[in-house]
Amino acid sequence: MNNPSGMRAIAGNSLIVIGGLILAASAIAKFAQVPLVVAKLNGFGFEGNIRLIAAGEITTAILFLVPATRWGGLLLVSSFMGGVIATHMQHGESYLAPSILLALSWLGAWLRHPEIAWSLNRPTAMRSEAKPAVGQALKAGAN
Repeated sequence: MNNPSGMRAIAGNSLIVIGGLILAASAIAKFAQVPLVVAKLNGFGFEGNIRLIAAGEITTAILFLVPATRWGGLLLVSSFMGGVIATHMQHGESYLAPSILLALSWLGAWLRHPEIAWSLNRPTAMRSEAKPAVGQALKAGAN
């Protein structure tokens, strides 16, 4: 199912655009040195690296928004948001917003490109056959 239905594609594209624009807006705020953003990042220990973070963030947003590079963009969104979530957790901040953005990015990508969940589309028998092989390989590696 490489060509999703009309409504599914629209919903997926909408979530992708929303996620990409949120990332781009966040990067722009960092490039613009918005005092609240700078203070927050300095408090997290990122003083002197804010523009580098913004460059990574805008690159991630662009790659995620362009269909031909979306796979790499989704990988970078996942990595970037994982870092954001970890930083928020380390400093006792709420990590709900970055978690939601990450989940919506994946949902949008899945709605637009269902093949992204290829491993879930295998027949159940194939999945259950793979488990013993993985277990045997791990045991062999331990010996």
